[in-house]
Amino acid sequence: MLAPKPAFHSLTPADLTPAQWHPFLVGAVAPRPVAFASTIDAEGRVNLSPYSFFNAFSSNPPILVFSPANRVRDNSQKHTLQNVREVAEVVINICDFALVEQMSLSSTEYGKGVNEFTKAGLTELASELVRPPRVAEAPAAFECVVEQIIELGKNNGAGNLIICRVVRAHFRQDILLPDANGIDPFKLDAVARLGGDWYCRASGSSLFEVPKPNRHIGIGIDQLPEHLRTSDVLTGNELGRLANIEHNALPTPEQVEEFKTEPMVAYLLNKHRDDAPELERQLLQLGRQLLAEGRLVEAWQALLLKS
Repeated sequence: MLAPKPAFHSLTPADLTPAQWHPFLVGAVAPRPVAFASTIDAEGRVNLSPYSFFNAFSSNPPILVFSPANRVRDNSQKHTLQNVREVAEVVINICDFALVEQMSLSSTEYGKGVNEFTKAGLTELASELVRPPRVAEAPAAFECVVEQIIELGKNNGAGNLIICRVVRAHFRQDILLPDANGIDPFKLDAVARLGGDWYCRASGSSLFEVPKPNRHIGIGIDQLPEHLRTSDVLTGNELGRLANIEHNALPTPEQVEEFKTEPMVAYLLNKHRDDAPELERQLLQLGRQLLAEGRLVEAWQALLLKS
C-alpha cells in the first residue's frame, strides 16, 4: 500500500513581504554555521557581529563567504558591511557552545562605534596579518582579506556576499585530533543557527534556545555589577543571559528588598545570617538556578541581594 501523499504549504517568495518569507527560509535552511565576524572601520573602531548566512566555498584558494543582509525592518545596512567597504579585512571567528550567549548578545543593534567585544565581555586578540582583532575565546579564527563584495539586491532582506580569502588561521590546541591532522568535532562543539531563537550543537543532536537580543538593547556584560562580571562561578553563557536585559527591566531596589520575603530567600537569609560568604554562595546558586529556569528578573533579584 502506498503511503499517503503528504500535504505541502507552498509559497512563492515574490507574493510575500520580506518579513513573511524570511522565517520560512531560515527555518528550513538549517542548521547554518555562524561567522562571528570582527571588522574595523576607517577610524580603527572595532565591530563584532555574528552572521548565519555563511559557509566555506573553496579550500584552494581558501575562500569563506558570509552575507550581512539588509535589515528586513527598514532596509538599513549592517556596520560589518560598512566596515569592510572601508577596510577590506575581516576575522571570521568560530563560535562554540561556551560562547553562544555572548555571541548572541553581540548581535544587539548597538550604535555605530560601540565595541561589541566590550558589550559581550570578550577579549580582543591581535591578529597577525590583518587589522581587525580575533576573539581570544573562540576555538578557531580565520584572518581574511576581502576579495569581493557582491550586492544581491537593494530591497529589504537583500544579501551582500562578502567573499573572503583566508591568509592566516588559528586553531586552539585542545580541539585538534590526536595526530594534529584536523579538527575533532566533539571538542570543537560548534553551534549552528536554525529558525527563530533556536540553535543546535554541531557535535550532537541537542537543541537549545537563546532569546534574540535584536528585540531590545541588552545592557551588555560591561554594565554588570563588578561582583557578577568578575565572578569565577558564573559562566560566560550565564553572564551573557544576565546582560541580555534592558536597563528599564532591571529590578528596582524596592523589588530586590521585597524578594527577601520569598520563602526560599527568607530561609537562606535566616540560616546563613552569621556566615556572609556562605550566604553569598547560596544566593549565587539560587540565581543560577532561576536563570536556568528562564526566570531572568528573579535571578537578578537573587544576585543583587549580594551587592
